[in-house]
Amino acid sequence: MRFMRESGLALRPHGKTHKSVNIAKLQIEAGAVGICTATVKEAQHMIGAGIPGVFLTTPVVGSQKLETISQLSTKASDFKVVVDNPNVVNQLSTLMQKCGASLEVLIDIDIGPQRTGVNSLPDILDLAASVDNATGLKFSGVQAYSGMVQHIEDYHERLVVYGKQLDFLKQACLELEKIGLNPDIVTGGGTGTFDIDRKAGIFTELQSGSYCVMDVQYNAVQLLPDVDNPFSTALFVSSSVISNNASGFVTADAGIKSFAMDGPPPKIAQTGPADAEYGISGDEHGKISFKDENTSMELGEIVELITPHCDPTVNLHNYFHCVRGDTLVDIWPVDGRGVI
Repeated sequence: MRFMRESGLALRPHGKTHKSVNIAKLQIEAGAVGICTATVKEAQHMIGAGIPGVFLTTPVVGSQKLETISQLSTKASDFKVVVDNPNVVNQLSTLMQKCGASLEVLIDIDIGPQRTGVNSLPDILDLAASVDNATGLKFSGVQAYSGMVQHIEDYHERLVVYGKQLDFLKQACLELEKIGLNPDIVTGGGTGTFDIDRKAGIFTELQSGSYCVMDVQYNAVQLLPDVDNPFSTALFVSSSVISNNASGFVTADAGIKSFAMDGPPPKIAQTGPADAEYGISGDEHGKISFKDENTSMELGEIVELITPHCDPTVNLHNYFHCVRGDTLVDIWPVDGRGVI
């Protein structure tokens, strides 16, 4: 929050990182204006728990999900969604008229990733105008997120690549202003680009989410140009040594089912020999290898592992075990797992 206050920006952290009502409440208490969600299920849990300022950042299709969005809008007047297709605008407008509520809508702009969003200025203007003209909908601004640049490790290389994408976003905002649709909210960004985002002079709020727990990937990214990363690792998977019969390695009870494996391998955090390395050894198992074949570990010895990619790893687990020092102080459910 200190970085946001210094920059005059709001923070609406992305709840897909933790999917936790408890963590969302702490972020709101710290000054966040709301919580982003990636799924309708996450939005349901956050709104149901009374979390303010919930923003669904993924375009949604399908009658059941859109109907759920309209129902959620009657429970939270500050609920927001994004769209990138005029057909969805029309469907949402019909649903909002039926339920008699209003829904804030932002345009999803594709600034480079080619995943979701509108990627041409004429289409951006047309879509914004369709939202503005739709009964039951309010055009509130634009969203732009580039996941492809978040893990470019070198700060200056990331700045060059991302800078070109931000130029397009700035141009889109200027063109919207020209037709009288000044975006009140310009939202996006991430943990990997937060420093660039806050200095760009384009955004009104940032969606950085992984900062609150960190992972192997983000720990490798140079987040600030001249100083160490400001965020500490707070998320670990705890595993135990279950076999030590071989030379040079032991086997632990955390494998593919315990981690999202779309990145580097997990890293040993605080426990175990200094030269130990962790590697996946199957669905249920991990291998902790040592440079010295005479090194071993005791059965039952605990090994804490830093997750390769925090968001999808959290999605594999049911609970956070909150530890202060050596003391378990609470257990929090991972509320937002699953889909509608």
